[in-house]
Amino acid sequence: MPKNWVIGFPRIGEQRELKKALESYWSGNIEAEELLNVASILKKRHWNYQKQASVGYISSNDFSLYDNMLDMSITLGAIPKRFQDIDEPLKRYFAMARGDKKRVAMSMTKWLNTNYHYIVPELSKDDNYKLDISKIKDEYFEAKKEGIDTKINLIGIITYIAFSKAIDFEDKFDAFDKLLCIYEELIGEISSFDKEVIVQFDEPLFVKDVTSKELSLLKIAYERLANVSKNVKIAVTTYFEHSCEAVRVLSHTGIWALGLDFVYGKKNKEVLEDIQKSGKILIAGVIDGRNVWVSDIDKKLKLLKDISNLIPKDKLIISTSCSLLHVPFTLKYEKKLNKDIKEWLSFAVEKLDELDITTKLFFEGEGSLNEEQKELLAKNRRAVHFRATSDKIHNDKVKKRVEDIKSFDRELPFEERIKLQKEALNLPVLPTTTIGSFPQTSELRSVRREYKNSAISKEQYDEFIKKYIDECIAFQEEIELDVLVHGEPERNDMVEYFGEMLEGFAFSQNGWVQSYGSRCVKPPLLYGNVSREAAMTVEWITYAQSRTKKVVKGMLTGPVTILNWSFVRDDQPRSVTAKEIALAIADEIDDLQKAGIKIIQVDEAAFKEGYPLRSTNIKEYEKWAVESFKISTSVASDKTQIHTHMCYSDFNDIIQTIEDMDADVITIETSRSGNRLLKVFQEVGYKKEIGPGVYDIHSPRIPSVKEIKDQISKLLEVLPKEQLWINPDCGLKTRKWEEVKPSLKNMVEAVKSFR
Repeated sequence: MPKNWVIGFPRIGEQRELKKALESYWSGNIEAEELLNVASILKKRHWNYQKQASVGYISSNDFSLYDNMLDMSITLGAIPKRFQDIDEPLKRYFAMARGDKKRVAMSMTKWLNTNYHYIVPELSKDDNYKLDISKIKDEYFEAKKEGIDTKINLIGIITYIAFSKAIDFEDKFDAFDKLLCIYEELIGEISSFDKEVIVQFDEPLFVKDVTSKELSLLKIAYERLANVSKNVKIAVTTYFEHSCEAVRVLSHTGIWALGLDFVYGKKNKEVLEDIQKSGKILIAGVIDGRNVWVSDIDKKLKLLKDISNLIPKDKLIISTSCSLLHVPFTLKYEKKLNKDIKEWLSFAVEKLDELDITTKLFFEGEGSLNEEQKELLAKNRRAVHFRATSDKIHNDKVKKRVEDIKSFDRELPFEERIKLQKEALNLPVLPTTTIGSFPQTSELRSVRREYKNSAISKEQYDEFIKKYIDECIAFQEEIELDVLVHGEPERNDMVEYFGEMLEGFAFSQNGWVQSYGSRCVKPPLLYGNVSREAAMTVEWITYAQSRTKKVVKGMLTGPVTILNWSFVRDDQPRSVTAKEIALAIADEIDDLQKAGIKIIQVDEAAFKEGYPLRSTNIKEYEKWAVESFKISTSVASDKTQIHTHMCYSDFNDIIQTIEDMDADVITIETSRSGNRLLKVFQEVGYKKEIGPGVYDIHSPRIPSVKEIKDQISKLLEVLPKEQLWINPDCGLKTRKWEEVKPSLKNMVEAVKSFR
């Protein structure tokens, strides 16, 4: 039996090859054949990276052209009716993900508490599921041609159903029986691939608080699936937290192995005895698949020794804690990173080496290492020691400032503030605005890149940015938007931009991580104490304000989002780091309002994303997250209107927390999810102002005036006009101008008809 395992591997490519191919295909510059050829090259390269690192269990079917949950829907034949008339499979696949001129895309939401988005399956009582094994079979045999016997990665049935939405029935699990038959058929087909095939079923639902019904169905599902074929060995994996309840159930089924996260799910140690008694294989996730800091290999060995006190070594496989999808590909291209900081880092390819060395040390001892591995181990030990003692990460002045925080409430309550704000702003009913960003054209990205590489002067760069801002302001005035934005042309990313101007952050050149589809982000590396040395946005916001008599919003990213969208140091509590960032944002808000900016938006797009997966940990997170937001905004005068924006989230369970944040206006996504989110605000009597998204910016389609009018009518059924703002559901940086301009024009026209 091989001794190590990788849950999954990044698929975007080490230099974002898949992103570039996808966008070329969508724009009509390449044909499907070329896109699929790029995908094939990447799969082979990724398998061989793992083979070279002596990974024992390598995955197939972890690669995707867009999303693994969407792939699972295709495999099961769970295709919504509106897409069933598209005959060409690839066109149908991307229509489901992105929408088209006739059809609204399927919903998209965050994968547990990560920044990865998945396509939400839609289940209907009229579904007639039909198995499509082609992708799974093709990839398995494609790897076999490379001399690699892979395990097959699949989304587990309970997670698939729980993470879906029911279209025309109340209980999603009403689909369980029909879907389980398809899953059984799937295992039957896989059994024909080889004498022995290993299938990894991901069931991360069970790291959350689960119901007795879900646990009962888990037992039924895996008792049946394990009995379909003797030559298919099933491993059920969970990650990001403990899954003790599920382990106790699965221990009594016929599955072969359990994969558990011992980095973020420390309580998994409590069920080691259950696993030992069951005689099952334990796949122990000890190499951190979510963060980028170098593993302390000696600590990993100690953890494995503790585990092996109950689990015999011959029943133990060493693994990554989760898929490496959540970290950048490789450090190989990082030529500009500070040498010391680079030594503290480990991306996906480097984690393969950590896994290999840890495996050899644990099972065979230090004598089993070759010279290169011995050198890597020595380097690892030096890096761990230096990171723990380096003065690069400590700033006593920042630490004291956090300790001295006494209050974080604004002077007047909302009911009194809003009167002052309405008088000062003098906006019409149903005020229109956008979330902040405008299209990031190839020319704009090129100019930013040239400036960063010193290929053009600061004067040339400033001239271009001012021209872009002038055009943004002129367009917004032309269509008669009420509250304008400067378009954020100077910003590469809503977190990276701020991190580059804050102390305590470092940045990679190529540390891209997939967010959804072709969308990639390059999270900052938050390694030390955070402080702001100078103003970050005042120059460009005040320039934009000087070009119009209308109000221009100041645009900032909130402390919790900066934290949640960064790779955060793991040597102090996240709550402390969040408050350090909050103080820096507070300094910026103060400078903006002193410069005459009347509305300041502090985006908390990732606020919900940081929520603990277990309810027992939620109150602590909410306390410091809300405090951090309020530390940022409490410096605002009562006449300064504070907006915030939150992305795809289910607000039902956090509505009180949102109210506690005390923002004057919140903008949210509702276009893909209908108005069920708004009803939550109505039911709790939410008094502050709300800007529900009236159209979906993640789709290239242009909404008509009628469509937006219908959406506004629905909003007015739920909330009074005095409480509503009208805006798209997110920033517009990923869209093209030819999509943005008519969409916003239609939005303003729709609002005018109500006024």
